[in-house]
Amino acid sequence: MTMVSACPACDAVPAAEAAARAQEPQAAHLALSVPEIHCGACIATVERALEAQPGVKSARVNLTLKRASVEAGADVTADGLIAALQEVGYTAHELDAGALSATANDRAGRDLLMRVGLAGFATMNVMLLSVSVWSGADSATRDLFHWISAAIALPAIAFTGKPFYVSAWSALRAKRLNMDVPIVLAIVLALATSLWETMLSGHHAYFDAALTLVFFLLAGRYLDHRTRAVARSAAEELAALEVPRAIRLVEGREETVPFADLCIDDLILVRPGGRVPVDGVIVEGQSELDRSLLTGESAPVFASVDLVVSAGEVNLTGPLVIRATAVGQDTSLHRMADLVATAESGRNRYTSLADNAAKLYAPGVHILSALAFVGWYLYSFDLRTALNIAAAVLIITCPCALGLAVPAVTTAASGRLFRMGLLVKHTTALERLAEVDTVVFDKTGTLTKGTPIVKNWAKLSDVNAGIAVALAKGSAHPLSRAIIEAGKHTSAADLADIREVPGFGMEGRWKGQTVRLGRAEWVGAMPSDTSAVYLKVGEGAAGEIRFQDQLRDGAKDAITSLQSAGFGVHLLSGDGRSAVAGVADELGISDWQAGVLPQDKADYIAALSQEGKRVLMVGDGLNDTAALAGAHVSISPASALDAARVASDVVLLGADLSPIADALAISRKATRRIRENFRIATLYNVIAVPLAVAGLATPLIAALAMSTSSITVSLNALRLR
Repeated sequence: MTMVSACPACDAVPAAEAAARAQEPQAAHLALSVPEIHCGACIATVERALEAQPGVKSARVNLTLKRASVEAGADVTADGLIAALQEVGYTAHELDAGALSATANDRAGRDLLMRVGLAGFATMNVMLLSVSVWSGADSATRDLFHWISAAIALPAIAFTGKPFYVSAWSALRAKRLNMDVPIVLAIVLALATSLWETMLSGHHAYFDAALTLVFFLLAGRYLDHRTRAVARSAAEELAALEVPRAIRLVEGREETVPFADLCIDDLILVRPGGRVPVDGVIVEGQSELDRSLLTGESAPVFASVDLVVSAGEVNLTGPLVIRATAVGQDTSLHRMADLVATAESGRNRYTSLADNAAKLYAPGVHILSALAFVGWYLYSFDLRTALNIAAAVLIITCPCALGLAVPAVTTAASGRLFRMGLLVKHTTALERLAEVDTVVFDKTGTLTKGTPIVKNWAKLSDVNAGIAVALAKGSAHPLSRAIIEAGKHTSAADLADIREVPGFGMEGRWKGQTVRLGRAEWVGAMPSDTSAVYLKVGEGAAGEIRFQDQLRDGAKDAITSLQSAGFGVHLLSGDGRSAVAGVADELGISDWQAGVLPQDKADYIAALSQEGKRVLMVGDGLNDTAALAGAHVSISPASALDAARVASDVVLLGADLSPIADALAISRKATRRIRENFRIATLYNVIAVPLAVAGLATPLIAALAMSTSSITVSLNALRLR
């Protein structure tokens, strides 16, 4: 039956509201990479700048990821937000929020911590009951306490032991053994025999030992997890850097289209400040390109018709029209992502010390337990006794100490390195650092700060300095910003008709004369090998304003310390020969190469590896990601691009490079502590196993032995602090 409203106006109101809501602009979520933020003041500045833009509802900055998340109206564009951040001194790049599948929420860590807490709580309660049994409780009292212990232990172990069950099952399905297989077997056998003993009113039950085992091993698993950042793929970060939208020209009209809709031979407009979305050829316009993200070359490159460009390059000064020759997965940026993914898969094949120990330990424990069962059964023909002793052998040999040997050390070492300004991300990074014998550095942004400064400002006359500052203020070019910084105490000249000539420089009028600041050929000067711009006033001779990149704090100390310790030090850069030679000479590096492309860097690392070298790569740019992922171990500064930091095993939090040499020394100490912990665990087993095989390992002895070995291993690890 159809119901008809008695009030048509009432039906019209919701319909009108729905129509109005449909016409309202939908909210947009924008993600920006802001690699230059490094402190709380930076966060506040960036958030204020973003929230001050019309249409922006909220802006939140994640310092760890160096990323800003913006909720805004549909009319807010990433280009506008990037321009706003540039005004307050921060470079930003748009990220494709849809491509960033990983989140900053550490659900796995919270899950492990919850299981540790529950296992610890259950262990304490069962231990309280066990103390009464150990103290002499007998008959009905003992049985009651055993049943209560079972009621606590069974659900607690069933829930908290999930990480071990999943891992052991995965190993068995792959027809191999890992450390979790004997752990799960010990837990199951201990619970089964304890339940059996409780039903038969037996004297001993291992509920407390099983819970203690799970608690210590979960604690080790959590410590291991804490040494790593949330697992995020560097290849995903590279994919997120691809421009999600582009301006396509169709019969002279501009249309904004998704990145995926671009086709070969499309004409694409890239405005100043925008990133090139495809590989292609310039068919119209003149500008300068910043290729530092892809090649590491710090000096902007002149761009005009017929120049081949690559996805990821930044257009600096003038609009460009590009004919696409490669789009989507065929672009050079995407091929670099594939390089990183391939390199990462090679690194993941590294076998840790704990895994090597598990290869020997797991089958050894099973064989020993099986021999104990067979021996006691043949000796006594008592299935109950044989099973109890086999369970005792499994429990007392279970790898609590081994499970803590590595994470206890890595947590202590990682804490010490963190206080020195180094964040260890990867679980095996310390072990791999200890094996390093060769260190390869990138130049721009790694050994140097990546921001040019004027080298000969004091030699300029007051008049020329004022004119240069006035012209530079009309441009957002990196070299213009360096001139403004150098002349912050200089009064700008009074110029008229200031304009930017894309790809060439700035031009204006001063006292009736034409003044120019820009490229050598534009002002009629002879170009030099150094990074420079040229100032021409009227018909006078052009003057040179030279630039240099500053060394990072501690760069000299780090190189000297590494060379003194016997490490081979290499320098690879996409910069020109003269710039690289100057830095190499200043730092005393004899092995260096200039003009190196991303693929060349990865090949150089691979060649060193084939020679038997264990390479530490230190870099910060998109052009370094394949080399960072392909090296034996890698470090990137916190100021590095997201993709470089994700590809790295260790992040240098401060601006000082000197902790790198200390990290190598500490990693070697940490590896020695890990091996010492393995020896402690082995000694524990040498003493405890005979007791278990002889049938003397009561639940009290098992619990004390496991606790003593675990505490000893942890105290040995704390020596690193």
